Order: sequence, then structure tokens, then C-alpha cells
Amino acid sequence: MKQTGLYSNIDKFIKGVRAEFEDKLAALVEIPSISMDPDHRADIDKCAATASEFLQTEGAQTEAAPTPGNPVVIGSLITDPKHPTVTIYNHLDVQPADASEWHKAPFTFHKVGERYEGRGTTDDKGPALTALLAVRYAVAAGLRLNFKFIWELEEEIGSPNFESFIRRYKRRLSTDSILVSDTIWIARGRPAIPYGLRGLQTFLFTLETHSKDVHSGLVGGVARNPIGELCQVIDECYDAKTGRVKIKGFYDDVKSVTKDELNSFLQSGFSTRGYKRAHELKTIRPNLKSDGDVLKAFMAAPTFEVHGITGGYGGPGVKTIVPYHAEAKISTRLVPYQDPEKIAKLVRDHVRRINPDVRVQSIQRLDPYLGSFSGPFAEAARDAMKFAFGREPAFTREGGSIGAVVTMQNHLKAPITFLGLSLPEHGYHAKNENYDWGQTAGGIRMFVKYFERISGL
Repeated sequence: MKQTGLYSNIDKFIKGVRAEFEDKLAALVEIPSISMDPDHRADIDKCAATASEFLQTEGAQTEAAPTPGNPVVIGSLITDPKHPTVTIYNHLDVQPADASEWHKAPFTFHKVGERYEGRGTTDDKGPALTALLAVRYAVAAGLRLNFKFIWELEEEIGSPNFESFIRRYKRRLSTDSILVSDTIWIARGRPAIPYGLRGLQTFLFTLETHSKDVHSGLVGGVARNPIGELCQVIDECYDAKTGRVKIKGFYDDVKSVTKDELNSFLQSGFSTRGYKRAHELKTIRPNLKSDGDVLKAFMAAPTFEVHGITGGYGGPGVKTIVPYHAEAKISTRLVPYQDPEKIAKLVRDHVRRINPDVRVQSIQRLDPYLGSFSGPFAEAARDAMKFAFGREPAFTREGGSIGAVVTMQNHLKAPITFLGLSLPEHGYHAKNENYDWGQTAGGIRMFVKYFERISGL
């Protein structure tokens, strides 16, 4: 279909910026900006400097704003103080990557046809650059809109310093709306717009029962086994087969999804078979009987998860000792209306009743988020997705967490819209992460259309 007006040159523009996009994505991917590893602090700073250069190329005023942890890159591109302002949030820090699990070096950019491979390509460096190029087109076309950028470098560790950053720069970050591009569709070719995120509360359970590892032939049957006792505690916290949490009061504030919400989830193109294939799941929990059950389980239900248990001997063979110390890494994903602080107390009290010797340490807290899938910004997002990708988007909730979102909601007091581009097969947080040119090209069209719509609000 022939494009007219604002969009008359967009196909030519997209084709013309492809090589630049690939070069810039390669530059960012090959900086291992791993926020959870202090040894990569120099890479974090290099990534912030590179990101600032990219923003400056578009004419933005930038600063790598210091925090007690990693910097936050902020940019401001003001076309006219009288125009409304949209702030675009992305993060540029990444998860670690075990090279032995990848089929290619994770921090080396690889282009394979339409696909781009490397850690950070889809989460979240590729979408950040996609939005940046759309801003270039919108500014050149004269859209009546100002742009601000927040590119964070601590999202993957829960944004521990983001609130102090927002408080310090609140006046400078004043905005009329916020756009977040760090979310995942349910299926390729079926656009999805999340309006909710689960929260998170993480814990360390630790138990020390004596002073050193001891010979099981000498003390077995007498000495307490901290690994076994932790396993017992965990078993009394949740049913590992169904996922049902046994902690009294855990579900008190959970609101069931409405029929309209579930119907919208189902319109996302979801299938359990495709979901299992994308995430390489051999089996799923036996109580999830339908696509709707699976969708509700990861979009709108809280969880209790065990991420790791350590203690005792981990080498080859069997060393017959009774360990003296054990630790379990635990998290609860929380849905809107659940309070992480309340859940933390419920968990601590529950564990104390089972085994008062187990120490429960609350580590990380992220509040859940629930927005709206109606109103002018939602309609603008809907039109933009349909314009770019040719299909009506589904409004969904996302099972993951973005710590910065609730902080921006609380302090910047502006409507928040999610327009993500990642797909299940892109390997979010997984081995062999990738992104693709089709999502980039469509994403540029989507963002420009969204900018046009909100410039008139």
C-alpha cells in the first residue's frame, strides 16, 4: 500500500538506516554490560558512554547520571517547549551468559540473514535502538513532540538505585507520558501490548546446624542435616507439583482475572504447544489443562519458586559427609494488589513456625504494576501496533517484572504505555539470545505511528 504524508518516505528511511542499526547494535552487544557482576563495572561505564554518543548524534543533550551504583543515561531532545513530551525508557544492562551453553560467543555480534545474535540483542539493546531511529524520523518529519530518554543500567538487578535517581532528577524528567519498550509478544505475528507486570520478592533461606562438615559414618543418625531440613521447609511452603502456595494469607489480596481480560489474553495467539517449544519445556504442571490455565498461571497468578539449593559436597562421586550449612534461593512473583512487604512477613512467619532455626533474609523487592487497556494512550498503542504489523494487538499482562515502572508511576505521575518487540523465540534471559530485522523495521513504523497519535493528545 502506498504511503502518503508523514509516512511517504518511511520505507526508504527504514531501508537506509539498516546498516547503521546493525553497526550500533553490534557496538552495544560487544560491550558485556553485566550489572550483577562488579567485575564488569568498566563495561557498564563504556556502555553508558557509547549510549550517550548515540543520543548526541540525534541532537539530544545527554548525561550519564551517577547513582550509588551504576549510572543512568538520560537524554533530552526538545523540539519546542510548547509541545508535549514523551519519555522513552529502556535498559542497556544484560544478564550474564555462560559461553559453554551458547552455539556462538555471547558477547560477539553475529548476523545470520535477518537475525541478530548476541547477549542483549532483544533485551533490551535492539528495541532501544529501534525506538531511537523512530525518534529521528519523527523529528525530521516535524512531529509536534519532545522526546526524553531514560536508559538504565541496573534493571537486571532490580533497579536498586533507580528511585534515588528519579528523586534527584525529577524536575528534569518531567513528562506528559512514558513509553516502555522492554516487553515480549506471546507469538510471532500476533502483536501484544502488556498493561500489567508481576512484582517480585526474593529471599535467602539459610540453615547452619553445626560448625563443620562431619563424617556420616560417625554422626549419621545423630547430626541434623541442613539440606534435608531446608527441603522439608520448602515442601511445607508450596506444592512443587502444582505450584500451589501453602503459606496462610498468601492469596488474600489476589484478584481473579475478568472474563474480558482472559479473552484478551487468548487473542494473543497463544498456544501451549508453541509456548513449550519456544521455552524448550519438556512438560508443564499437570494441573494446567487448557491454554487459559497456562496464560493465567504466568500472567496473573503469584508464584513461589526455588532457584537453587547449595550446601554439602558438589564434586564428582559421593562424599559421605553430613553438611553443616545449606542455603536456598527463593522468589515469589506477585500480582497486582499483593504487597511484597506483607508477603515477606508471611513467608518469614511461616518458616519460623516450621523451623525456627532457618534464617529468612529478604533480598529484592519489586512492586507489581497494573495499568489500563483503555483510554487515549492505549488506543494510540493499539493503532500503532495494527498499522505496523497488520493485526489487532491483544492486551495482556506480563509475567516478569520491571522495577523502574512502578517508580516512574509513583514519581513522574504520567501515563505509561508498553510497546515491546521481543518474541518468545528471541531467548529473553536465555542462551542464544537474538533479535531480528523484521521486528526492527515494524518497530520503527509502530513507534512513528504512536508518536503521531500522542502528539495530538
